This record gives sequence, C-alpha cells and structure tokens, in this order.
Amino acid sequence: MFSSIPSITRRLLIANVVVFVLQSLLGLSESTHAWPSWFELWPWVPSQFVVDGPGFMPWQLLTSGFMHGNIGHLVFNMLALVMFGASLEYHWGARRYAIYYFVCLIGSALLQLLFASIAIYEGQLYVTLGASGAIYGLLLAYGMLFPNRRVTLLPFPIVLKARTLVIIYALASVFYGVFTTGTGVAHFAHLGGMIVGWMVIRYWRKYPPKNGGGGNSDAARRDARMRELRERRKASKLRVVK
Repeated sequence: MFSSIPSITRRLLIANVVVFVLQSLLGLSESTHAWPSWFELWPWVPSQFVVDGPGFMPWQLLTSGFMHGNIGHLVFNMLALVMFGASLEYHWGARRYAIYYFVCLIGSALLQLLFASIAIYEGQLYVTLGASGAIYGLLLAYGMLFPNRRVTLLPFPIVLKARTLVIIYALASVFYGVFTTGTGVAHFAHLGGMIVGWMVIRYWRKYPPKNGGGGNSDAARRDARMRELRERRKASKLRVVK
C-alpha cells in the first residue's frame, strides 16, 4: 500500500512523521524542549510588546507546516494528504503538484501571520503549527478537479461529493475564523490554503502549461488516469517471498 503512494506525497508523509518524532524527542529534555518553538509560526511582535518566545522568523513560514501539536493532529492531516494528494499528484505530475503544495503552505502561513500579528494588539498570542493550510489547499483542488467523486466527511462517516465537502469546510473556516476565538485551530490558515489554491488553479487554467496538467485538459486527465492505473496495477502484482 505504501509503495502505491506517489513519490512527492510519500516524501511529504515521511517528512511530517520524522519532524513529529524529532519534536517529541526534543520535548523530553529540559535543555532542548524549547528548540521546536523556533520553527513554529510566531506572529510579528512590535517592539512595545514582550512575549516569551523567539517571535517571527522568515523560515517559520515553511517549517511550521511540517510540525504538529499531537498525534491526532498528525494522523488527521496525513490521512487527508494521502486521500487527496495522491490523486492530485497522479493528475498533475510530481513537479506541478509539489509547486502547488508549497505555494498553498506558504500562502496559508502568510494569511495566518497577518491575523495573528493583528491579534497581538488585542492581547492575544497565537503560535501556529501544522500542515492544515496546505491540506485545505489540496482539498480545494480535489473538489475543483474531481467535483463528483465521493469522499468521506472526516471525522464523521458521512459520504459526500467532493464539491459539497469543499463548500462545507470553506464555510466552516470562515464561520469559526470570524466568530470564534481561543479554539486552538488556525482557521485563517485553512482559509488561506483554499484561497491561494483557488488562485493558482485559476491561473493555470487561464495560462495552461505547455506540457498540460493545468486542470482543464482532457488529454492531461487521460494521461493522469493511465499513470494512476499503472501504479495500482504495479502494486497489485507485489508478491510475498518466503
């Protein structure tokens, strides 16, 4: 099963798990437990405020997307990564999929940084970590490219069309981001991943890449489907050797 996951999705999965293990190990020692905070996403803190932490560093826009708060947070995101990311990588190819993922990751971090920095003036300090911004970008792309596919509304055992699932998650992110505080969930990061993802897909559809894969080419879809079928056939031929 693991070998059937396409290369970029598989590497992202491994990277997130490895970083979580390192976080956990560093947290076991008094001398190292504060190190991970340098890689979480901190708000930009004006000089008149004092916070117990490193504050914003540019690399946090990337590194925070590979860190998670607990095992449940990690499992939920990695399950969604495989569910949605694998199909998108088969459809777009590795290079375009990787570009999309990291653009959504950094774009969502920038929007979260903006709102977290504003919240400082209201006496609220938000430190963000997790791949959820990029994952929501993948969900948005999946709903746009495969709107009628049936998917499960995590964590509930409810099966919906992908397009309906995207609408539900988008509305939930807007509602909770605007009307709730102190939930411990970066709703604006989720929304940022979707907004940036939508912008990228719209750009690719308006200016399709020369080699296809912009999300609206029948030939590209056929090629992606053939790649997916070949990978599944390859996985089904695996044998156990004693």
